[in-house]
Amino acid sequence: MTAELYDWPSVPVARLYGRLTRVNGLLLEAVGCRLGTGDRALVECRDGEYVEAEVVGFHGDTLCLMPISHTTGLMPGARVMPIEASYRVPVGPGLLGRVLDGLGEPMDGLGPLSAVHQVTPSRQTPNPLQRQPICQPLDVGVRAINALLPVGRGQRLGVFAGPGVGKSVLLGMMTRFTEADVVVVGLIGERGREVREFIEQSLGEEGRRRAVVITAPADTPPLMRLRAMRLCHQIACQFRDEGKQVLLLVDSLTRYAQAQREIALSMGEPPATKGYPPSAFAQLPSLVEMAGNGSHPQGTLTAFYTVLAEGDDPSDPVADAARAILDGHFVLSRKLAEAGHFPALDVNASVSRLASQIAPQAQLNAISALRQLLGRYQEVRELLPLGGYQPGQDAQLDMAVSAYPSIADFLKQGTQECHTTSASLEQLQQLLEQIGHK
Repeated sequence: MTAELYDWPSVPVARLYGRLTRVNGLLLEAVGCRLGTGDRALVECRDGEYVEAEVVGFHGDTLCLMPISHTTGLMPGARVMPIEASYRVPVGPGLLGRVLDGLGEPMDGLGPLSAVHQVTPSRQTPNPLQRQPICQPLDVGVRAINALLPVGRGQRLGVFAGPGVGKSVLLGMMTRFTEADVVVVGLIGERGREVREFIEQSLGEEGRRRAVVITAPADTPPLMRLRAMRLCHQIACQFRDEGKQVLLLVDSLTRYAQAQREIALSMGEPPATKGYPPSAFAQLPSLVEMAGNGSHPQGTLTAFYTVLAEGDDPSDPVADAARAILDGHFVLSRKLAEAGHFPALDVNASVSRLASQIAPQAQLNAISALRQLLGRYQEVRELLPLGGYQPGQDAQLDMAVSAYPSIADFLKQGTQECHTTSASLEQLQQLLEQIGHK
């Protein structure tokens, strides 16, 4: 009698799993699994639940894993089961108006995602020779930026400031006023209370319809913050490659570097600069280069990253690294903020590296004239209260001192005011005519 006559029961394929051997701070160590860096696994907890973790390194036969959520109830010898399915993220028009966590799961209580499809995350940056050039100006609705620091579609810029100077407020203004088909907002490592405030006050009902918000607050594990940052860029790049005009706003790039620092230090990597290991800076270019224009002739991706200067130190290592890889930076001044000047934009300390490519010569001349006046005023600003400045000795300096109140009024703007590029340039020309600059 042959075996084909028998209905043999199917024998399930054995599932291999490893064992948890050590918990060292944020790091989980396991043996018995054959996994590579970037692979995922489920770690068993005492209550029968499982927590997802990702392989971030190894030493010998021991794997080093980092959990993506808070862990309780881990035990010696707990099972570590590899996840065979690849990690995928949702993309598509169904994301508009939704709030997601770092895994792409909805957090807004509006039910499961619809009109989306899952794709494998790609970390490849566009071929530099296939990127579309930046030649179109972008109207962000902020007068000081439109007139004096013009931004191009596809540019990547940083907003540099210390804590409490108005970075998030400026981002909120640009979120509401910028001309874009899709706005992707990443709130990475910031205070949890700011998420709802940003959605309800900065975005509003109308702005939320064209926006996707990805959030990973400060209390989430570092790996979740890294995933949330990558998810922001993956979603924004997908819309860009479909021919959309995309605006990416990330608050903040510093928290991303700090999350990378936490992981690297847990792995035993030695700190190099002010507590940051080398890998924390190596990750920044690969992230930022995902943004910008791609090969699609109509699609653009303009990105703004907030950069927290610890202690208002302009030589902060993350700020230095970001300044070198971005296409410009806006500096917010604490002195201006303390004087009630908002947005607290220090024009002379800020720069848009593509201004000469997207702005007409008349605007460039006006920008140069106003910068000169601001620079001359800064020379004697501290002498004015002391009576150390004597007018009548330098005509240009006298003009700068007398014109500064008008210039300061021009640079101020309410959070609910919107000034288009054309209106900003017209007001800039009127300002120069008013102060008599030729």
